This record gives sequence, structure tokens and C-alpha cells, in this order.
Amino acid sequence: MATTAVAGIEILRRGANRREGLPLADVNVPGLADYRDMIFGGWDLNGSDLATAATGHRVLNEAQMASTGEALSAIRPWPAVGSGAFCRGVDGANKREAPGHRAAVQAIADDLRRFRESSGADNVVMINLASTERTPVAEETLGSLEAFEQALDRDDPSIGPAMLYAYAAIESGVAYGNFTPSLAADAPALIDFARQRGVPVAGKDGKTGQTMMKTVLAPALRARALHVDGWFSTNILGNRDGEALRDPDSLRSKLDTKGQVLDSILGYHVEDHLVDIRYYRPRGDDKEAWDNIDISGFLGQRMQIKVNFLCKDSVLAAPLVLEIARVLDLAEQRGEGGVQEQLSVFFKAPMVGNGHPPEHAFHVQERMLMDWLGAPQ
Repeated sequence: MATTAVAGIEILRRGANRREGLPLADVNVPGLADYRDMIFGGWDLNGSDLATAATGHRVLNEAQMASTGEALSAIRPWPAVGSGAFCRGVDGANKREAPGHRAAVQAIADDLRRFRESSGADNVVMINLASTERTPVAEETLGSLEAFEQALDRDDPSIGPAMLYAYAAIESGVAYGNFTPSLAADAPALIDFARQRGVPVAGKDGKTGQTMMKTVLAPALRARALHVDGWFSTNILGNRDGEALRDPDSLRSKLDTKGQVLDSILGYHVEDHLVDIRYYRPRGDDKEAWDNIDISGFLGQRMQIKVNFLCKDSVLAAPLVLEIARVLDLAEQRGEGGVQEQLSVFFKAPMVGNGHPPEHAFHVQERMLMDWLGAPQ
């Protein structure tokens, strides 16, 4: 996703006018950063430059690789904080071995400071695009900022890399977005921390393909009083995201976010709502999602809807990452810290600021964002 996003901006810089897939491309709001003004840096356990990574991912076509190769090869990831305990099977040689949580946070903060200084950026936003981590069970540790600070001091094993990065961003005054299902800034302690520091945060788990379609279709079924008797969703994908989800604990984190949307939109519990994700290596980044929807209509007559979405995972996700970064930057300019609910349209499990249930219906989420932007609809 990161490589595709960087390549996309480079192609725009070279004069391309095609802006398909960028939801806010036609929104003209004061302060919203121009795509061509975005610059990039980041961490990865794989130390290969982005051109090498793009060759391996096989998302870009030959012409796109040729036009962006020089710019991509100039970007090499910084050593990353990782944890095999939180994300089994995902490791690499470009790993920062910090002697504890506080040291890891300081190292991340130092990288942010250096990037700000060396790049000349007006502002910095951090977006989490790392592999999905298992969800820790540590309510007391994560329930308050004081408890979280104490857990950092004792190197509590319930705190994973995603939370360390989120904490470092908030402490550094850097807006933070979580595009993964991993527990990060949505921990109650870090929501409180972001509110206290006035730092914008948003998440979690980017809504790109199957779940996006679900949040479009479900409101229509409700509006037509068509009862959903069951909804079976399955996915196959063969990229690094799919490989990470072979770990049952990481998969559980993903399924938790994908499974939350339906009941809240329909207003009743769908007992037979099943979600399945399978790693299938030959498919690569070309994800395929199937949905079978059993519905009941007038006079109890049974019907079915079949949806087969063949999509390119990173091509759907990368432009959303860019838009999230732009809106978080604008929120900071406007002096709005804490949870940014107006970004809900981009996430499967939207963060909320005051404990109320999140909004999942796509059309309502879109209106929330446009109203906040002050853009005509």
C-alpha cells in the first residue's frame, strides 16, 4: 500500500491528470494539502528500497514502474520496531532492537524529528500500514493513561508495536491514522492521551473492498424492508497482508473489524453472518471477494443476492491512505485534536470520541466527512 501510494503521487507530479480512486480529488477546501506536495518516509522490517519492493509486489504495470522507478529507489525504509509475539511470521533484517518500550518510543520519535527536519515538511502525519497484530487482552493496562505509562516503564508484554508507534506519534504532536485492525490509538489510554495533547487520531482498519460494499448494500436493504436472513462473505488474497493473516491471532483481529458493521446498520442481529479470509498465494494483490446474501421480502418470499468483487487490494487502499493523511493534516491546522470521527467513511471499525456506537452506513459516513470539510455535496 505504501509503495503504491508513493508511486501514485509521483505519477501525479509528472503531469498525469487521471485521479480515479481519489475520493477527495475534486474537493476544493482551504488548507487541504495538494497531492503533489506530499513527501514520504517510513519504517519497514524489509530494508529494500521502494523500487525493489514494487517489483516484488507486482501492483504497478511496466510503464508505471519505468516512470517512478528512480523516485522509488531513492526511498529506503528506516529500521522498524517489530515483535514476533504480536505478528508471527512477519520479520526482517531491517529491525530496530530497542532495549525496552521507552527506548523504542524514543527511537520512533527521533526518526519523526529527523524526517521533519531533513524533508522540510510543513507538517508530519503518521499512518499505520503494518501487518495485522494479535489483539492483546490487558484491559487494566490499556484502560487509563496512568496505567499505560506504568506499563511502558515496566516493558509490559501486553503493549505491542502498533501502540508504541501511536504513543510516539501523539507524544511528538504528530497526527496518527491506523489503517490496520491492530490495537493502537484506539486503546482508551491513547484516546485520552491524544485528547490531552490535542493531536488528531483516526482509525481503524481501512475499508476498501468487501466491507465497503457491505456498508453500501445493507442500508439499501434496510430502506426496502428486505430482511437479511444470512450473509456469507469470503475472501482470497495472496499478498503480504494475506500471508500475515495466516496467523490465527492476527486473523481474529481482522475478522473482529469486518464483522462489526452489519448489525448496526440493519438494526437487528444477523445470526448467520459469516466472514472467511484465506491466503491463496497465486492471487497476489488481486483479491477476490464473494458475498452470498439471503433475504426475505414481501409475504416472506425468499431471495438471494450474489456479489463477486475482483479487485486490486493496494490500488483500492493506497488512495484512501493519501486522503486520510490530508484530512488529518487539515484537522491539525484547524486545531481539532482527539478522535476524528469524520474519517469514519474510510474505516471498518471507526473510532469514536465519546463512547457512542460508531456510524457504519456508507452514505451517512460520507455526509459526515463532507459536512466537516465544508464541501458542497
